[in-house]
Amino acid sequence: MLEKTVYKKLLSHAFDFPVTVKYWDGKSETYGEGTPQAEIDINKELSMKEVAKHATLTLGEAYMNGDIDIKGSIQQVVASAYRQSGSFMHDKSFLKFIPKQGHSEKENTKDIQSHYDIGNDFYKLWLDPTLTYSCAYFEHDDDTLEQAQLNKINHILKKLKPERGKTLLDIGSGWGTLLYIAAEDYGLHATGVTLSEEQYKYTKDQIQKRGLEDLVDVKLEDYRETTGQFDYITSVGMFEHVGKDNLPGYFKKVNELLKPGARALIHGITGQHNGAGVDPWLTKYIFPGGYIPSVSKNLDYMIEANLQIDDLEPLRRHYQKTLEIWDHNFNGVRDQVRDMFDERFCRMWDLYLQAAAASFEAGNIDVMQFLLTKAPSGEGLPMTRDYMYTEK
Repeated sequence: MLEKTVYKKLLSHAFDFPVTVKYWDGKSETYGEGTPQAEIDINKELSMKEVAKHATLTLGEAYMNGDIDIKGSIQQVVASAYRQSGSFMHDKSFLKFIPKQGHSEKENTKDIQSHYDIGNDFYKLWLDPTLTYSCAYFEHDDDTLEQAQLNKINHILKKLKPERGKTLLDIGSGWGTLLYIAAEDYGLHATGVTLSEEQYKYTKDQIQKRGLEDLVDVKLEDYRETTGQFDYITSVGMFEHVGKDNLPGYFKKVNELLKPGARALIHGITGQHNGAGVDPWLTKYIFPGGYIPSVSKNLDYMIEANLQIDDLEPLRRHYQKTLEIWDHNFNGVRDQVRDMFDERFCRMWDLYLQAAAASFEAGNIDVMQFLLTKAPSGEGLPMTRDYMYTEK
């Protein structure tokens, strides 16, 4: 039973609260003192060689396949493993097993479409009515998800202090809600770019239904092909998709697309440490080509692109709460998702949403809003941040 001995060694220091592990032979052991907070059932003996080589990929696939079950909160189990300093979750040796990722325009298109073109009907089941698939902003404890997403969009636009009649570019415009609000409520001429065919078609349809043809446009193109200059740029949940090697160029492109003295609001997920931007399971199954940069690296790239920093705001707790609501919604329609796909897909997405919430909860990733100017810091803005919270 050498394999079981290795399992015990691995799991005995994996969590910061007591956990019961039920092995494939029916025997159980509890690791940690006190009442167990969760039970992990290992229904099939897994190769410890594979677990040791790339733990999150092997264990994630085992959960998807039903070889592992978790009784209790997946989020709390994963967060516990992140908090425990000696856990396998902190072993970065697996990084060498992740294949080098290409980020040509063709490869980026394929990566984006593999996630966002699953189908609008799928996302409509569990996102809020605005179809906003990024961190919400909860101004009040009782805000609905829809209200919090509208809060987030208004928070972004208010930070820019936009003037009516001016132009805005949204890089990675999703299903277009920011574009519609920018036009309808702020009087901006808004252009979006996306690589998702599903999002592009939906946005075109919404522009027509809302009668915004004179104010809003959307393009199915790579941001690197976008031309022109704009008074404002927004980019929400985008830089995580451009790839490590392309991040310097992404911020230089933001600079190129801004008019002199213009402003940008860049919103995205960041890591707490350099080198922690990839996970093999997430890269293989959820976000191919994805890379989460550290805060410090992003700041370096922004400065190298001659962009100056006006404001930096962390929204970690907001994204944790957003993901928890998404997962609740997802499990509320799980039967419908299973009919669309299968149980393995359901387990995969449930694991993704809960593990992401756990990662925010544990604090090893965050989401940041960077307010930038193509001018000396603060040019054209009020002397204090009060304006961000006043009525438009």
